[in-house]
Amino acid sequence: MHIMEGFLPSPWWQIWWILALPCLVYGLYKLKKLLDENRELLPLLGVAGGFIFVLSALKLPSVTGSCSHPTGTALSAITFGPWITCVIGFIVLLFQSLFLAHGGITTLGANVMSMAIIGPVAGYFVYKALDKINFNFFASIFIAAFICDIVTYCITSLELALAFPATSGGFLPSLAAYLGVFAVTQIPLAIIEGLVFVVIFKYIIILKPDLLLKLKVMSEEKMKQLQEMMTE
Repeated sequence: MHIMEGFLPSPWWQIWWILALPCLVYGLYKLKKLLDENRELLPLLGVAGGFIFVLSALKLPSVTGSCSHPTGTALSAITFGPWITCVIGFIVLLFQSLFLAHGGITTLGANVMSMAIIGPVAGYFVYKALDKINFNFFASIFIAAFICDIVTYCITSLELALAFPATSGGFLPSLAAYLGVFAVTQIPLAIIEGLVFVVIFKYIIILKPDLLLKLKVMSEEKMKQLQEMMTE
């Protein structure tokens, strides 16, 4: 869920902007460095941004009149890392707030923190940890995409609970309520998103395996093993 314009009170929307800005600046530095070294990665960057834009714009009704949607950040997080994903996610969220009335400018910092920073960071490090123990590649992709999605919604719930603590009990009951609201639709969406990205990475391995090697998503040895497995 994108938090809509004007929904977060002061000082919370300012706090999330302050936290997001250093990540965005570092992401711009990483993006410039990547493109200086590998201009041929521009098409994949565009595809990654397109997935985030399209999937996160698919609003599905949830309970209590709210909505849920996929995040689409797994492709970018796994291939380019979380900091470049922060830049791509910022651009997507900015365009969605300006042209689709999905999210807002004051709440952009909070939406970037949840969907474009903390969610991708969690998914990226889970993928890297599973890769280090030589876990099944496609299972790792599924889990990482699932984590990107679920953590995004946990952080959104945290942001809302901090801004709107329950009148009885304060922060924790409010957090539990927000998590419960989104869990009904978000958990199935996260599972579907994980399966979608497994298929996407299968196609990348078939069509452009060299890109995954350049970005160090996997080793040459693992790539050969996957290609042999897929051709059997």
